Amino acid sequence: MAGAGQRAARAHAYENPRTEVQALVPASARRILDLGCSSGALGAALKARQGAYVLGVEIDPDYGEDARSRLDEVIVANVEELAASEDLEERLGRFDCLLCADVLEHLVDPWAALERFGALVDPGGTLVVSLPNIRYWETFWQLGRHGTFPRRAEGIFDRTHLRWFTARDAWSLVEGAGFEVVGIERQLRARPAYDPKWDRRIQWLHHTPIRTFFTFQHLLVGRRRG
Repeated sequence: MAGAGQRAARAHAYENPRTEVQALVPASARRILDLGCSSGALGAALKARQGAYVLGVEIDPDYGEDARSRLDEVIVANVEELAASEDLEERLGRFDCLLCADVLEHLVDPWAALERFGALVDPGGTLVVSLPNIRYWETFWQLGRHGTFPRRAEGIFDRTHLRWFTARDAWSLVEGAGFEVVGIERQLRARPAYDPKWDRRIQWLHHTPIRTFFTFQHLLVGRRRG
């Protein structure tokens, strides 16, 4: 359970409607499963935008309680324990869109969990995954200059992260769960702290080979294989 101070520190990362994720969700999606739904801001925005049914899964009971007032249904549970349920489809149902926005990196075995939940997505359905990029320039700076791996309240070095991904790792994760990657977007960030003014100045790097070192986050879109 997140304390008040920790929750405040993580508010921008975990309690905003994630417009960049929303943009990747098909307008035709009618049943959406949001893993790690936090306070439900993303799911609520999708409900308002397209009238979708949204079921959220959240491990933190405080976040889950907030999400219940915004989403159609919320299950407060450990994602991996829920994934291991023999009656998973019976409990949750079928979906045409699965959202994993900054949740998979917190799991012990995100590969197995994504495969299990991905099986609930109908053929042709959509998966949207958001993952921090460990190949970001600050990783090399911290390890090379300071010889240490940082532990922070949020961001790439969030102390609750258990797994780390590059673009190639993320692509493999999505494909291994039974989806074809049909799109990838890179969220560039000049500095580790959120700074819109500086971030706008480096958007030209999208067209250069060094973009990977300024990519703070990857967003991948997958289509469920039939």
